[in-house]
Amino acid sequence: MSAQTDKAWIETYEHIAGAPAAGPAEVQQVGVLKVGNADARRVLVLLGGREGGANLFLHTARSLAKASENLQVWAVDRREQNLADLSTFSGDLEHATEYYLDGHYQAVTGTDAPYAAEWGLSVLVNDVREVVRQAAAGGEREVVLGGVSVGATAVLAYAAWDFDGTPGYSELAGLAVVDGGVHNAFAGAGMEFDLPLEAAKGWQSQIQGDAIFENFTSTATGLGERPESAAVWFQLAARYAVEDPEGISPLADRLPEALRPDRKVTNAALLGWLFDAERRIPPYAVHAGSLDDSGSWTDGGPTRLATVAEAFAGPERSSWLWYTLNRVMLDYVAAMDLAETDVTRHLGLRLAHGKDIDVPLYAFQSGMTGGTVGQAAATVAAGSRIPEVSVHSDFALAHQDVVYAQWEDNRFLQTLSGFLGNLPRRSPRG
Repeated sequence: MSAQTDKAWIETYEHIAGAPAAGPAEVQQVGVLKVGNADARRVLVLLGGREGGANLFLHTARSLAKASENLQVWAVDRREQNLADLSTFSGDLEHATEYYLDGHYQAVTGTDAPYAAEWGLSVLVNDVREVVRQAAAGGEREVVLGGVSVGATAVLAYAAWDFDGTPGYSELAGLAVVDGGVHNAFAGAGMEFDLPLEAAKGWQSQIQGDAIFENFTSTATGLGERPESAAVWFQLAARYAVEDPEGISPLADRLPEALRPDRKVTNAALLGWLFDAERRIPPYAVHAGSLDDSGSWTDGGPTRLATVAEAFAGPERSSWLWYTLNRVMLDYVAAMDLAETDVTRHLGLRLAHGKDIDVPLYAFQSGMTGGTVGQAAATVAAGSRIPEVSVHSDFALAHQDVVYAQWEDNRFLQTLSGFLGNLPRRSPRG
């Protein structure tokens, strides 16, 4: 990777207006992290997975944009992050610890935000379209849309979506799916989906009955029962790791008992402990080193712990969103065939153009998904007009390593940069 130094560099975070949807005016926006060269003619817009926020892609964005003077990378915070109380992460660390771990922050439940029950895939893709249109700058720039995990599902749904007669893919120069997608993309990670119409109706009824937010990430990591528990813990741990990496962690003794280290640990070591690939389930692990006998962290592996810490620390944005929407997860499962079905029609998912997609597709698969992402991408291409599928793998990388690992050890960054650099100029449509 050769850094570009002769162009004006931008790295900003701003909010742009989203699509009209249910809820008060202050939630009708999405956050966008913009990184790269100011006069770039191509923009890669990235979407996170279940809990993935804009800062998940901070390292990815910097690395890709430094490798090409013709690229900006924009990473999206979905509109549900407007519900998160991030107000105290930027202040004194002791005060922030008390504020969040003692429950003084403003939590949001389904009762507080009943309108969020309507924020499904339709709202998401229309929000993303507003980002894509701003990125395109009236046709002056080309836009590639990419996503990780179920963010890849959103990318392909966007491409197939009917925006009042305009296919989603028609406004894009390319697509990138990473460790996810449609069809059997997640089978290698042990996840296969089947959603009969009656099951979809039952799930929908639960959402309308106040099951608006889900807490899977918090419970899967063992960090709590509330939807926001995991995001709060990781951001606090990351802030300590950034500000005082070698200090003894004041958070360790406050962790749920099953997660506490068996010794005093430094702040950096606690964050590493929470991400340790030897202990964590694959979706939440990185290969970043190990905890030594003294309670310090020893770097090792493709990911640097400091990279993870910077991404999660924020303070005004973080790698994980607080609230994951059950309706979006329902719609993702319904969209797995990338076709109109009784279920998608019932849910109002406008997947009318899957067979017509005609832009190049990039796919990457880590050790979590094995080979099924590439198989699924080939299935998408076979059922469409996609002219080229570029599939790449590195099974030594964990799912989280893909966005955090250093360039020299990251086949994802290297191959995606090549894909973006070699995309043909798109002919005007019309």
